[in-house]
Amino acid sequence: MKSSIVPCLWFDDQAEEAVAFYTTLFPTSKVTTTTRYPEAGQDITGKPPGSVMTIAFELAGQPFTALNGGPQFTLNPSISFFVHAETKEETDRLVNALAEGGAFLMPLDSYPWSGRYAWVQDRFGVTWQVMMGKDSGQTVVPCFMFVGDQHGRAEEALRFYTDVFDDAEVEELVRYDPGEGPEETVKHGRFVLRGQRFVAMDAHGPHMFSFNEGISLQVMCDDQAEVDRHWELLSEGGEEGPCGWLKDRFGVSWQIVPTTFIEMVESGDPAGSERAFQAMLGMKKLDIRALEAAYRG
Repeated sequence: MKSSIVPCLWFDDQAEEAVAFYTTLFPTSKVTTTTRYPEAGQDITGKPPGSVMTIAFELAGQPFTALNGGPQFTLNPSISFFVHAETKEETDRLVNALAEGGAFLMPLDSYPWSGRYAWVQDRFGVTWQVMMGKDSGQTVVPCFMFVGDQHGRAEEALRFYTDVFDDAEVEELVRYDPGEGPEETVKHGRFVLRGQRFVAMDAHGPHMFSFNEGISLQVMCDDQAEVDRHWELLSEGGEEGPCGWLKDRFGVSWQIVPTTFIEMVESGDPAGSERAFQAMLGMKKLDIRALEAAYRG
């Protein structure tokens, strides 16, 4: 598994339905792996053994994870996904399909930044900003929206993230013009982490949402040193959580995940997978040696 940052979408029990829907819409999309809940930890997860836990999938080359996590968290627009479509017909097709059973946050129309654009919340709660115009090298781009108490911190965040991650840079930083919004805040910021493009913006309107666990970012780590480094840096000023989860100083949720743990869960050894999963439930930062020892029994 290549080192990457993977958006994780939290559902109650709709992961299979959502992934089936998304992979019919986007080109070069596929499901890669599916994991199921073990016997261990039913009192914590609330999910029956054998039911779908996670689905790893790709949309136009962008990796995602869908998680059946339960009803605790609800998806909201604080993290959305820009989708770049090459033609008007493709833009309209995607917008109309995503809007079915969902809602428009901004209607399909011409805007200063695109001749064809819409912001849509789909039937599952995921929000998509679909626009005509091909972006170089990446069709689906995660977007952080800083609102409420976090408003005005987009530049701080993107500079923080580009310090934390390798192969990272700020590509573009556009501020609001006079009359558009607070001039010191970010209208559109593009940055790269681990070679993947992201967007950040400050939104000064009244928004009744903020970052939560509904969408988190999984940091896939090759070894314990990488786990330790990202855990320490991202949790500074934030909040450590269970099972490799943390919130950073801006309230964004991250999962710091050793790739070896994913390999254990996806292995053909159900007993070993269950032991590793049980060990993970008792951890905050994940300990690869302890997970491996549990896996081996």
